[in-house]
Formats: sequence, C-alpha cells, structure tokens
Amino acid sequence: MLRAVKEKPDFQYLRLANEIEGKIIGGEYRAGDKLPSLRKLHKQISQSISTVYQAYIELENRGIVESRLKSGFYVKPLLHVKLSSPKSVTPSAIPKKVSICTIANSIIEAMSDPGILQLGGAAPSSDLLPSKQLSRIIKSASQEEMKHIMLDYEIPAGNMELRREIAKKTFGLFEKITTNEIITTNGCMDAVSLCLKSVAKPGDTIAVESPTFHGFLQLIEGFDMYALEIQTDIVKGIDTKKLMKAIDQHDVKACILNTTFNNPTGFSMSDRRKRELVTSLNKKNIPIIEDDIYGDLYFGEKRPSTLKSFDKKGLVLYCSSFSKALAPGLRVGWTIPGKFKETVMRNKMIASLASSRLNQVIIARFLKSGSYDRHLRKIRNQLKNQVSNTSLAIARHFPENTKITSPAGGLLLWCQLDPAIDAMELYYEAKKRNISILPGAICSGTKKNHNCIRISCGYPWSKDLENGIITLGRLISDLVDKKNGAN
Repeated sequence: MLRAVKEKPDFQYLRLANEIEGKIIGGEYRAGDKLPSLRKLHKQISQSISTVYQAYIELENRGIVESRLKSGFYVKPLLHVKLSSPKSVTPSAIPKKVSICTIANSIIEAMSDPGILQLGGAAPSSDLLPSKQLSRIIKSASQEEMKHIMLDYEIPAGNMELRREIAKKTFGLFEKITTNEIITTNGCMDAVSLCLKSVAKPGDTIAVESPTFHGFLQLIEGFDMYALEIQTDIVKGIDTKKLMKAIDQHDVKACILNTTFNNPTGFSMSDRRKRELVTSLNKKNIPIIEDDIYGDLYFGEKRPSTLKSFDKKGLVLYCSSFSKALAPGLRVGWTIPGKFKETVMRNKMIASLASSRLNQVIIARFLKSGSYDRHLRKIRNQLKNQVSNTSLAIARHFPENTKITSPAGGLLLWCQLDPAIDAMELYYEAKKRNISILPGAICSGTKKNHNCIRISCGYPWSKDLENGIITLGRLISDLVDKKNGAN
C-alpha cells in the first residue's frame, strides 16, 4: 500500500512519484497495469488530487507511465532495466567443424514438454495467437473446396494466393518484389536450409554471427560444412570490418545472418550498419542468407529495414515465416532468393516437391482478411510488456553482477551470468525443477558463451513465471557459491 506523504507541497509529488516508481521496479505494478485513479489514490493516501496528478505527470515525463484518453494512467514497458549489457566475446576467427546436434536436440525436446516451465523456447504462447480466427477460416470452406485443397498437390513454388499476399506484405520493405520471386517453404528453417544448399556444398566455409542461432550451426554440421564465427557486438551487431578481414583470410562461400531482433541476443543493427554490411559483401559477390523471422515483432513505431532492401546484386536470400507471429504449427515460411531462385526451386522440388496447400490457404485468407496487421499490433504490445516484466524480474531475483540485453523487438533476452557459472550445469539443475532454459554453449562452436543463457518472454506474465525466475536466481547463486567454495 502506498504511504501518506508529509513533506512540503513542492516535494510531495516527487516523493509520491519516486514511491510509485519503486513499486513498478519492484514488480507490484507490471507493464500494462492500470494505476489507481486520481480520486482513488487521493483518498487512499490523503493527498490532494493535484499532488497525485503531478506525480503521475512526473512519471510520464520519466517514461515510466503513459496516459490514455478517458482511461487513466498505465505502466509502460521498461525495456532498459538497471543492469549492464552483456559484453561481447571474441571467437577465434578460424573455420571449424561444429558438433552440437546431439545436445541441441535434447534441449529442444525439453522445450516441447508441456510439464516444463518454458523459459527456453523461442516461440510465443498459443494464448497470444488468433486460433479462433484461423479455425473460422477452415470452417468457412465448403466441402467441395476442401476436397481440392486437401487432395490436390500445390504447385512447387507455393500457393499463388499466399505468395500474392506476401508480396503485398513486403511492400515498402523491398523494391519491385513480385509474386513470382517468392517461394513458400515449410517454415523459416526450411527456407534457410534450401538457400544454404543452393549457395554452398560440403566442405565449404559459412560465416555466422557469434553467438548465433543454434539451428544454423546444426544445419552447417548436417551439411558437413565449416562454421566461421565472427565477433558480434551484443548491442550493435556483427563487426563488418572483422567479417571482411576474415573473408580475406578464408574462402567464405556464404553468410547466414539474423540482424533484426537477433536470436539469441536480441540486437537489431542500424540501417547504416546493414547497408555497410551488404555493400561490402556485394563487392565480394558473397551471398547472404538473411533470417528475418522476428522482423514483424518490433516494439517501436516502424519496422526495421532488411538486409535485402540494400541488396543491389540479388545476392541476399531473404527468409522468413509466420511461425513467430501467427501460427507455429502450420509451418508456413517463404524465401525471396534473388538470383538463386532457380537453384532454390530445384532443391525444393528434390526435397519435398511442394508444401501443404491447406496450411498455405489458411494463412493466405487470414492475410487477405486484413486481420494480420490488427493481430500484429496486439501481439507486439503483449510481447513488449512480457519482455519488460521478465527483465525486471531478472533484475530483482538474479545476482547483481548479471548482465542482460534490452531488445527493441522479438521475444528473447540474453543473460550473461557470473564467470564461474557453467550454463550447461545450470540447464540440468533447472530441468530437475521442471524449468527450461537455453544454455549459451549451443549458440557457438567455440564454447565462449559458457556463462550465458537465453530466456524466452513468449508467455504472458504469471506467478509461475515469477517463481521460475526466482528459482533460477537461487540456482545461480548456489552454483556461484559452490564454485567459489571449491576454490
């Protein structure tokens, strides 16, 4: 309960503002919560309505709350918590064979267990997705129509209606993208896989960010290629100069990059850095496989640019899907592979011939209805609140020397823990308590992220999540004490 304030009138509103801010930081009020009305708080703490109003305006000026017309004052998501950003690590810039598939598969299986608290997976809760609208689309199809949808093969390039809607969706992101330049796939990873197979062969070297999405390393391992990890700033993204120096020293055939709301770290490169990166690689004629799966989940006013938008030679193979924002289970993705379109198309036909028509039709009709933009506005706000609440909980319950990212979109946080922590050991201890996290070790083949973990913010904030963060914080403290005691 807020306390009555006895200071001089000029300072009463500041004291009240500080107290409310403390309760927001402490988790008593969470992102999206409505603060008490002016009249209610006035009665509760015996201060004038003017003092309460001034306190709320002060909090609004601090960027902590926002006023909504005819509704009141609400807590804003606090994306910059009072913890330092993680430090970048420097991997050895030497092409290496990676071997993470076995442990990665085990960790991914745990992320799918309904009995485990999901703090590790990179997927939104089904509660945030428009299941009712998608179900209505299926029910609205006639029996005759469903017969053709389910029993006829789709054309290899993908459902024409869906590709047309995707082309409309990309208006403003790229120049002159037509329906015929788009190939649908079975999710984004399928798109990345087809593109990688189209630009490189076994034994080739592929440059990636470090840390990077473990799925990219699994692909490189599966295709018997070498990974060249490039130093990546946790806030600014991959270092173009270090990348180009590594390319001068090694025969790099392609790059796989995720420069917008990166998985696992959450960074988003600036337009200037993206343009510099693409221009430099265009000059070397090196293809870029761009994973932009989180691009629609931005928290600001404008969607970030893509690497593809700066491509002048058709060397950027753009990949995305609807798995993070709309329907993970439908596995509908796509690629715009530029000059490699024919090769990608040939590889798709060899691998699967075509993608599911039913799944593509459902997504296409959802897009055509105009519901996607409305849904995105809603889920972006929800994820923004969830990232804020999770960040503040980590700041409250993890050891003080924890470092954490402040993403401007997506649903992932990257935590750098005490150097004494072995995140794999933490993963196993957390799993015993039915908590899933993703250890940083599988996001690199160099073992440079041994004390880092990825935390998902894909689920609405709840007491169970709060308790999970509290438990993790205690486990981390116990492991640090154990290591220090052993030394």
